[in-house]
Amino acid sequence: MSTPPDGLPIYRVLTGPDEPAFCQRVSEAIGLGYELHEGPAITFNGENVIIAQALVWPALP
Repeated sequence: MSTPPDGLPIYRVLTGPDEPAFCQRVSEAIGLGYELHEGPAITFNGENVIIAQALVWPALP
């Protein structure tokens, strides 16, 4: 597939608290065919650890 399904963008950044639901969202994107772009960014907002993970749709060879 040359483009992401359902009109999704080729570049996405998922963000959220460091909890299983965030990991599930990233896992679902990988299952669709996205690849991780670099490592995650992690910060603390005073209450929770917040993670951001960039994902890209693989380029055609």
